[in-house]
Amino acid sequence: MSSGNKHPYPLLITMGAIVGLAAVSFLKPVVSAGNYTLRPLDIFADLRTPAPVTETVTDTALLAAADTARKADSLHRAPLPPRDYLTYPGILDYGYTTGPSGAGMHHFVEALRQLRTGSRKKVRIAYFGDSMIEGDLITQDLRDSLQAYFGGEGVGFVPATSVVSGFRTTITHSFSPNWTDYHFKNSPPAGVELGISGHAFMPAPESWVRFQPVKRQRLDEFGEVSLLYGKGAGQVKINDQPAELHGNGNLNAYSFLADSATRSLTFKFAGEQKVPLYGVCFESGNGIFLDNFSFRGISGIELGKLSSDMWKQVQSVRPYDLIVLHYGANVLFMPENTRFDWYERPMEKVVDSLRRYFPQSSFLIVGTADKSYRKNGKYVTAPGVKALLKVQHQFAEENGMAYWNLYSAMGGDGAMARWVEGEQALANKDYTHFNFRGASKVGALLYKAIMDEFRQEAM
Repeated sequence: MSSGNKHPYPLLITMGAIVGLAAVSFLKPVVSAGNYTLRPLDIFADLRTPAPVTETVTDTALLAAADTARKADSLHRAPLPPRDYLTYPGILDYGYTTGPSGAGMHHFVEALRQLRTGSRKKVRIAYFGDSMIEGDLITQDLRDSLQAYFGGEGVGFVPATSVVSGFRTTITHSFSPNWTDYHFKNSPPAGVELGISGHAFMPAPESWVRFQPVKRQRLDEFGEVSLLYGKGAGQVKINDQPAELHGNGNLNAYSFLADSATRSLTFKFAGEQKVPLYGVCFESGNGIFLDNFSFRGISGIELGKLSSDMWKQVQSVRPYDLIVLHYGANVLFMPENTRFDWYERPMEKVVDSLRRYFPQSSFLIVGTADKSYRKNGKYVTAPGVKALLKVQHQFAEENGMAYWNLYSAMGGDGAMARWVEGEQALANKDYTHFNFRGASKVGALLYKAIMDEFRQEAM
């Protein structure tokens, strides 16, 4: 170091310190020793313009309101979590994507909640299907489980005559042979309107029909009884007591209370009359009731033959909170066919119409059961099954309805063969229809799926 003038030294030292601190400010090193960490050095902090401070809202009422709004929004509009409709065994509810007016399970579940809390007396289900539910199969177990939990007694709707009356175990049903049955597969004359079951029964002189309760819990006595009939006037004797029928609408009900000691109800029709009879309904004063509307050999598109007036009056005479559409076995009559144009368009029209006729009801489409056919010496799932499931799922998704995949609930690919060939057979050798044991299992699976929805929405 030079021994000359040293006056510039303090200035140089000060400038060097400032430059060094500035460099440290830009680098902002984090220096820690033990549990202590030094704050970053910023010698320019006082020169900077402070950033605006955003006030944090901590009002608990506002937070609660936001949470409530979020829950309400999720109830009506939240998208479903990603699930594969081909493999998911529970109910896929597309009603939530269409808001409060959706036709998913929300209305039905809310009706069940009201029934459970006593703010509502009755909840009704209309279950439409083919031979898979004939003789009250599947529906008898579903009804029994629902009534055991939510209350209610009675078998619901029973047609005036039936080809499977001797097969049905939930009511004893007999009738005279002189009824004329007009239905989906013949041509009713002008003035005869098909009812909700797809039948209109015309009595001849002295025609009769008799019902007796069976020795089963919730089915062992009669309570509220309603005779459903069409437009016109006529006479009927109920256990020899005369009654007059005056029907102004397409669907009418003659209702009365049966004495609990009544072990049989016989309806006798005297003389010539032009009043179509549809059936008789059995209920109690409170609870849940399920009507079985089976029709052998149909695909569901036949429902389009019922008039709009009939549908509209169904909801005023006998309102339904849930409508189930369960078809498929007769659509798969060619097992290797995977094109269903012939079925898709008319059935889509039926679904659209029902959605309009029953804007306040919930809808559940039950996808086809598995169906096997013999190929290379072995029973395997028909290729058409998955193709049909896709079409049925599309009906539900596009109309904001709920969808339950019976094929998946059974166990998926090859399930029908396992149900037929298992140690305890659950289905018949036609590899299409369930036996009593299998139908009972399907009823239990559907009950569980419904109750999962009920408990999930109650949370």
